[in-house]
Amino acid sequence: MSKIVRATANIMLPFILVFGFYIVIHGHLTPGGGFQGGAVIATGIVLMFAANRYSDIKSRFTSSALKNTETLGLLLFIIMALAAIIAGSTFFYNWLANGGFIFGDSVTYGSNPGFLNTAGTIPIMNIAVGIEVLGAMGLIILYMLSGISREDA
Repeated sequence: MSKIVRATANIMLPFILVFGFYIVIHGHLTPGGGFQGGAVIATGIVLMFAANRYSDIKSRFTSSALKNTETLGLLLFIIMALAAIIAGSTFFYNWLANGGFIFGDSVTYGSNPGFLNTAGTIPIMNIAVGIEVLGAMGLIILYMLSGISREDA
């Protein structure tokens, strides 16, 4: 691609990433969540793939790094679900809610703007899903592009 496309992609990438992380983090307060935010973040990777050569991008985003990202998201999700059993409750129980710790503040009664430090394990599950979707979609795109580069060679 041309220098203009690459420069524009490099300028847009931080905004796309911040927007994606915003959707992931605020998933329990607004429409969106881990899957949607992870898809937006993966769109930033697609933009980098589209604006640069495959060989340049392949060195930045390796398949093993994306597989590890996907695995990290899955492990975090499973650990959060199993941690409830260790805490003495049922599988997937929201054991952080109303505990006063991270994401453990109580929600005030009535109309309010929504507070980020609420909802217990739900924001952490959103983060886990976002990490998993980012890795999975990045990996799919990387494999699709590797097929295109083989046909061109």
